[in-house]
Amino acid sequence: MANIAIIGAGPAGIEAASILAKRHHVTLFERAETTLTNIHDKALLFPDFTSAEDLATQLDNKLNNPNLELRLNTEIKSLVREDNNWRLTDSAGNQYDFPYVLLATGYHVFDAHKKEELGYGIYKGVITSLELEKMIKGNQILNVNGDTPQQITFLQCVGSRDEKSGNHYCSKVCCVTAVKQAIEVKKMLPNTDVYVFYMDLRMWGQGFEEMYRTAQEEYGVNFVRGRISEAAATYDNRVQIKAEDTLMGVPLNLSTDLLVLMVGMCASDGTRQLGESAGVSGEYGFAKSKSEHLADNLTERDGLFVAGACKRPMSVNDTIQDARAAAVTILNTIQE
Repeated sequence: MANIAIIGAGPAGIEAASILAKRHHVTLFERAETTLTNIHDKALLFPDFTSAEDLATQLDNKLNNPNLELRLNTEIKSLVREDNNWRLTDSAGNQYDFPYVLLATGYHVFDAHKKEELGYGIYKGVITSLELEKMIKGNQILNVNGDTPQQITFLQCVGSRDEKSGNHYCSKVCCVTAVKQAIEVKKMLPNTDVYVFYMDLRMWGQGFEEMYRTAQEEYGVNFVRGRISEAAATYDNRVQIKAEDTLMGVPLNLSTDLLVLMVGMCASDGTRQLGESAGVSGEYGFAKSKSEHLADNLTERDGLFVAGACKRPMSVNDTIQDARAAAVTILNTIQE
């Protein structure tokens, strides 16, 4: 029975741990005081509006295995190769040696403060998609004045496909998240006008295009191909937007109660730090796999594996599937 360390108790870490613990001893390290922090802050998941809490419960139930040890509040700060083992050092200075390590450190969302022209952190009516998700989860969407918003405007690609922020990549899930949230808003507030500003909609998954059509045809969500260049506050705490409709080629000026910034996915601090210390740091701070085609869960370092959104932006579904692939890859490596 081998000893395996997994860093990160998100969906990738838990799914891989549950499979590996059937045959080997697994220690699952998590820096937070709870598992699945990026699931618990969601209300419903696309494309079928599955309850995020129900999914979290199902994943947490997979931790019930005597071969699986969960260590919460344990932040791994360093990951280096020592002889035939990987040495993990946590924030308290404790060290752990394992022959096999799976990096599943996930992601964090783009810091919208960096887009000063959009007014996040300056005007209260400018919020992120994560903050709107929490409103939806709490079943109460209010404007700055504590009233029901008459108009909500979404802006895509904040911190993704953006030269100014330095992130040229697509975050993959923002388009469908905006569509999902727009539908949820209309279900809760059918009389609220909803606008979605986009560069182009990348509805790449099964059921995603259908969601987009549903948003338009059944819920009356307005999609505008264009960019918002500037946001400012009005005297009544609304948000004044300057934009351009790039299909019509005309400038737009409009006021909205809430401007929702669809923030992209970035490499987490843990991914950046451990990727550098282990020698597997790739573009934009994500961890680099050996090959995206035939060795996507392997790295160039013996005994070190990667899974989930620490490699690149992924949906929850893709993350879980990738974790299963990582578990199989680790089992095959141990048997060699």
